[in-house]
Amino acid sequence: MTDTPWEPPLQGTESEQLLAALDRLRATFRYNTDGLDAAGLSRRIGGSTLTLGGLLKHLALVEDHQFGAKLTGAPLGHPWSEVDWDADPDWEFSSAAGDSPQALYELWDAAAARSRERVAAALADGGLDQPVQAGSEEEHANLRRLVCDMIEEYGRHTGHADLIREAVDGRTGEDPAPGWKPTR
Repeated sequence: MTDTPWEPPLQGTESEQLLAALDRLRATFRYNTDGLDAAGLSRRIGGSTLTLGGLLKHLALVEDHQFGAKLTGAPLGHPWSEVDWDADPDWEFSSAAGDSPQALYELWDAAAARSRERVAAALADGGLDQPVQAGSEEEHANLRRLVCDMIEEYGRHTGHADLIREAVDGRTGEDPAPGWKPTR
């Protein structure tokens, strides 16, 4: 194992490359949010209401939705199933300030781990071309589409996290430092 396991392989299959790109973005996102207290996770910049804590919770939701509900059709579990989404469509962002840093890190870490397991099982059972539950009655998306959509989601929010983290304590960087492991 290398000291930069998030680095995509120089050569690999399509699924290896796509999943490695996604995991690199996940690692960079997690690095940008790592080791902060409640004040750091709640910090806002400019006129934006976006926070690192809100992004952790949002991406945990997206992981469970994308690679749970959209992949298999399974309903979202706790805490998502208890939310009145009509009353607060941005609940994951608005409620994050009330969560402890440990709870936010654990929520995201667990959601990302579930997603990796679900995608690995799906790939073993049919590859990227297999239809998933997401789509319309006439046409379903395939697993490739879900993975590409998740890469896009992380790309956007990892950029947000870069900017917010720099405002919190000056940390910058495209990738985690070699040997980095989450502290919380």
